[in-house]
Amino acid sequence: MRRRTDLPPPAAPLRIALVQVASGLDPAGNRAALAELVPSGADLVVLPEAYARDFGPPGSDVGAFAEPIDGPFATEVARVADERDTTVVAGIFEAGPDPDRPYNTLVVRGGASASYRKIHLYDSFGYRESDRLSPGPLAPVVVEVGGWRVGLMTCYDLRFPELARALVDAGADLLVVPAAWVAGPGKVDHWRTLVTARAIENTVYVAAVGQSAPRYCGTSMVVDPAGRVVAGTTDPEATEVAVGVADPDVLARTRDANPSLLNRRL
Repeated sequence: MRRRTDLPPPAAPLRIALVQVASGLDPAGNRAALAELVPSGADLVVLPEAYARDFGPPGSDVGAFAEPIDGPFATEVARVADERDTTVVAGIFEAGPDPDRPYNTLVVRGGASASYRKIHLYDSFGYRESDRLSPGPLAPVVVEVGGWRVGLMTCYDLRFPELARALVDAGADLLVVPAAWVAGPGKVDHWRTLVTARAIENTVYVAAVGQSAPRYCGTSMVVDPAGRVVAGTTDPEATEVAVGVADPDVLARTRDANPSLLNRRL
């Protein structure tokens, strides 16, 4: 597969707000906090993976907290997004065919509407996400926001460059990565390196937001196609909003200077 060439490039800048926050175990409380957390003035607002309700202790049953894709959480995301005149991305456990193993899903509501079920479950570093969650279908999800084609990934997906490339081949100019990147030795270094690598190798913007430390790594950032951090949070433990702009001129100049997508041989 090769990147689609029939799509026009983005014409206008896209203002992106990353909402770094530690999700709680009370879905009603997390849902109610959306109105306070989602800022005004952004074209795209991104909250972390599992924002609707955190995973809880490792190995916990999350099936009881799964909601339908049009349930109370997604409905409130849509309401807040419409109120702020923006598009919001946030993580939820979505009810599926197996009541004991829901999907780990991103909902997109507001100026665009879509959902993405996490493909790569976190069976790594001693964790077994697949014991409690079902993987999504092997289909990249790209949604248009403000003239930008936005590819959706979740946390552990970041470690699989094949998915990022499939999204770019489907036309993505920006990859959005909500995460609950579990803390541990070297994990912040992994996060920064992989976010930057996905941006450089695909000549795209990457907007990656994490749940806050200490359980997770925080360190949310927007990285441009040349690997430069254009916005980021300053305290991994804080509830913090970082705002960055995806610039179509930077995207075009970077791809002109480094046409690696056109030079592919495999």
